[in-house]
Amino acid sequence: MPPFLFPSFFLGGFECSAHRRPSGRRVDVIDATRHDHFAADDYARLRAAGLLGARDGLRWPLIERRPGQFDFASAEAQVQAAQDAGVQVIWDLLHYGVPDHVDVFAPDFPARFARYARACATFLGEAAQTSPVHPPTPVWLCPINELSFFAWAGGEVGYLSPFAHARGARLKRALVRAVIAGMDAVRDVLPTARFLHAEPLIHVAPDPQRPEDAPGAQAMHDAQFEALDMLLGRLHPELGGHPRYLDVIGANFYPYNQWHHHAQHEQRAVLPPEHPGYRPLSALLSELHARYGRPLLVAETGAEDDARAPWLRRVASEALLARAQGVPVHGVCLYPVVNHPGWDDDRHCHNGLWDYPDTDGYRAVDAPLLAALRDAQAQEAAQRITVRGDVVAAVHGGAHGPGGQPADVAGDRPPEDRLAPTAETVVAFLTRVAAQRAATPGQAFPDTDGAEALVRWLLGPSPLNATDRVRATAGDRGAG
Repeated sequence: MPPFLFPSFFLGGFECSAHRRPSGRRVDVIDATRHDHFAADDYARLRAAGLLGARDGLRWPLIERRPGQFDFASAEAQVQAAQDAGVQVIWDLLHYGVPDHVDVFAPDFPARFARYARACATFLGEAAQTSPVHPPTPVWLCPINELSFFAWAGGEVGYLSPFAHARGARLKRALVRAVIAGMDAVRDVLPTARFLHAEPLIHVAPDPQRPEDAPGAQAMHDAQFEALDMLLGRLHPELGGHPRYLDVIGANFYPYNQWHHHAQHEQRAVLPPEHPGYRPLSALLSELHARYGRPLLVAETGAEDDARAPWLRRVASEALLARAQGVPVHGVCLYPVVNHPGWDDDRHCHNGLWDYPDTDGYRAVDAPLLAALRDAQAQEAAQRITVRGDVVAAVHGGAHGPGGQPADVAGDRPPEDRLAPTAETVVAFLTRVAAQRAATPGQAFPDTDGAEALVRWLLGPSPLNATDRVRATAGDRGAG
């Protein structure tokens, strides 16, 4: 439903984990993929592929090497490259990795994260002032990626730093406190900042052969909502949660996100899409929106090797189906968009649209995944045109005619003119909507607060031109 939050429905995400392994070695995926070295090429490549939105990360361990001293040199190339390419970025502030001098269980952790978040907001806000985009788009941030997984992996089973066991609930509460403090700090600096809350979207079912596992399966399934419920203040209100701390919800969805429950997590059975117990993504997105009433983004999705292209086709179709059913799904982020080394073993994970770079920054494209992306973009564009026609008909005061087409309410005006409303007719439409809202409180109408965005959405051209299509399809070195 218009206006859309991001300049393109499909986005590309640069994996940005920066945590320590149990061995003590720190993972730095941005450095390992050379994204920081070839940021300009990477963002030009995104734009050429029609991916005008992105997820990327600021690496706290590099930014605050010494307590209280913030140096953003490690992020300058990425920020500048995104601006130069005209790609809107959602910046992760904490993607699992904290500086060695930060203790996530310490009472001062929320305050320390808030100081870091304030520094990030100041840096990004100043950078936005030099952006060629006018007016500048809001700064988008993901305060802490996947609180639920972070708490489980780092606090319950000892897989991620801080390598704790049986303390997952405590870590989750600490992370929620940090997000709340961090959002307050950011808003002090950037009142218009927007936030993404990226959480795993899962479905956990009991194994029919073990019906006694049903309570445990339900508890595990419901645990995915705890962090968001805490941010809202529905759960553990003493943490300070409130509806103002829940903005856009990111649903991270992978092929292994549905399984039969087992008390030993390593023995759980993943449900493939063809399994009768597998639930469609569109249904899960619909339920997520029904629970929270917030805009949604499929914030991470991807598969490995030959499964990449069919997985994207499935996810894109399901996301668009949900959108067609009225669920406010604002995009799908290919994650990761470039291949990266495995966290645990440094293996070459073929899970992105582009591969490792050569010495000049060129990355070979995965042709089947690119073809799937092109098909998905065409499918989305067709749906957007249909929705645009509906809104245009409403702008002109019309209704749907036979076959769901906008009725000819403009007499003898040609179809191409009827689909090009003037600013005056849009304003008149918004005025009527505002009057309807005033007359019927609580009824759902289009968003009159986003008048300028709606005008741009109605009148703006497609962001992907013919030159971009040729360059991206050919893997042109000049484009990346």
